[in-house]
Amino acid sequence: MHNVTIRQEIIDRVMARRGRLHLFDRFDPARTAVVNIDMQHTFCAPGAPAEVPLSRAIVDPINRLNAGMRQRGGTVIWVTHANLGTQAGSDWRGFFDNFVADDVRSRTIESLSPAGSGQEIWQELEVVPSDIRIFKNRYSALIPGSSSLERVLRSHGIDTLLITGTKTNVCCESTARDAMMLDFDVVMVADGTAALSDEEHRATLETIIQQFGDVLTVDEILERLDAPAS
Repeated sequence: MHNVTIRQEIIDRVMARRGRLHLFDRFDPARTAVVNIDMQHTFCAPGAPAEVPLSRAIVDPINRLNAGMRQRGGTVIWVTHANLGTQAGSDWRGFFDNFVADDVRSRTIESLSPAGSGQEIWQELEVVPSDIRIFKNRYSALIPGSSSLERVLRSHGIDTLLITGTKTNVCCESTARDAMMLDFDVVMVADGTAALSDEEHRATLETIIQQFGDVLTVDEILERLDAPAS
């Protein structure tokens, strides 16, 4: 996983602004969900068209967090990315026509097909029948029309999201930003997210902790899930 920490100058800035580094001292498991983003073959498999190599290094922390959440009666949600292929190429032409080279476009569209093998959750991750499965078709799972995530969260009485997955700085960050602006409490799981570089990963952690939520490790989250109500 990424071996980076939030820089001291960012910590000092946060402390000067709000007087504390971390926002949350306790989580209520009944109102909390782990939202695992894009931990699927398209992004995790070696040689996949959108491979993020470090996504395989965060499997153990994600499994541990999910298991801890289930044991405490919380919710585990898997969000995978899917786009429909069309005669024009895809239902997200703005992405595929502008950000994907010609030689990998067809492979990526095929991998992200709702029925394609790229939708399979990475085999080293532990998934149980009670977990919730959701598709999204944009970076953020919470922009209108992207997925059913917001409706699922509201219907389950969930107000706190623990975000894991890949890429830290793309789909995870996009979802975290929108979650905060929809009045959810947000935590980016520092050792449960992966980007293509340490620099990109750290940039997101520093952005989130300043403006959009908290940044905690799996151990810190589990401690807060066990903290007594005040």
